[in-house]
Amino acid sequence: MIFSDEYFMQMALLEAEAAFEAGEIPVGAIIVLDNTIIAKAHNLTETLNDVTAHAEMQALTSAFHHLGAKYLNDCALYVTLEPCVMCAGALFWSQIGKVVYGASDPKRGYSLVSASLLHPKTEVVSGVLAEESRALLEVFFRKLRN
Repeated sequence: MIFSDEYFMQMALLEAEAAFEAGEIPVGAIIVLDNTIIAKAHNLTETLNDVTAHAEMQALTSAFHHLGAKYLNDCALYVTLEPCVMCAGALFWSQIGKVVYGASDPKRGYSLVSASLLHPKTEVVSGVLAEESRALLEVFFRKLRN
């Protein structure tokens, strides 16, 4: 099997679809170490009544527990939407090795504030399966408005 950014983003999209089905904003995240998914999560802000329960935060917590460590230098996060400032701060402190995101977030994405919010050693790849990620969000918000 070929493991690529697209493959792992597809796995994050499955998490986003689970969020959609649960009535959550459809954002999914996975964390990968050595081509193995060690954490997967989706938004739980409505379920937990917690504004900090973003997919990235849930995935980070799961990965920390899985590894028994507070740093994720050798890990990659795949998330369907550009992380917000809060999540970027948590990713900074985790020293995650790579962040791959799908759709840009023109209203709340971390890059609006500063692209340097992530750790200086963190590799960033944007736009992976962006159209699929954006389409799921658009359907969700269209459904919510109607």
